Amino acid sequence: MIEPLFHVKICGITTAADARLVGAAGADAVGLNFVAGSPRRLEFAMAREVAAAVPRGVLKVGVFAGVSAVEVRRIVEAVGIDAVQLHGHLFPDGGAVVDPPELCAALAGIPVIRTVRVDAVGADAFATARRWLAVAAAAGAAPALALVDAAVPRGAAAGQLGGTGAVADWTRIRAAAALPVPLVLAGGLTPGNVAAAITASGCRAVDVAGGVESRPGVKDPAVVRAFVAAARAALGLPPR
Repeated sequence: MIEPLFHVKICGITTAADARLVGAAGADAVGLNFVAGSPRRLEFAMAREVAAAVPRGVLKVGVFAGVSAVEVRRIVEAVGIDAVQLHGHLFPDGGAVVDPPELCAALAGIPVIRTVRVDAVGADAFATARRWLAVAAAAGAAPALALVDAAVPRGAAAGQLGGTGAVADWTRIRAAAALPVPLVLAGGLTPGNVAAAITASGCRAVDVAGGVESRPGVKDPAVVRAFVAAARAALGLPPR
């Protein structure tokens, strides 16, 4: 089994204090949000401050949607990002914000995490995601991870693509044929349901934003610690 780049990611970090908090709690990745319209979006100066506060050994993931490879690379280099999460729609759909498969090749040298969704109908729950991954590989580069998030409406705007609290279909994820990359589970996770989500989905990594906040963009220290502890225990990892 190929192990993922991380096991517990806390996304939507907006302050240096929260960056230190999640690292001390035992998360091994943090997400810095650069998605237009998100309440957790970071401006450039604050992004550099937050990134500088992330403890050594904790992966810094930049979250983008509908941004060019040139702009992504500029932010990665200037802020000090370790990996990129592409959070836009997989394919064009009613004017939606799209991150096309060819973007992986354009970001060669930077680990890419691709957000995917479970198809609502069809025998293969990952048919659309599988097609995107195949096109990306044929274009020259495949992502390192697929992050399975909750479904969103067709044509949803960038700021509505994540952090909504909606829950992904865990049993449909487990029942689907495996994708060629490790899976990260996101969507509506909390300290109270993360263990059940890991068991039901079979995913080996989790990602949370709103489920550990007191309000959008502000992490609750006690809830963060509870989430990380519950997730690590369910994944069979030692406390950090």
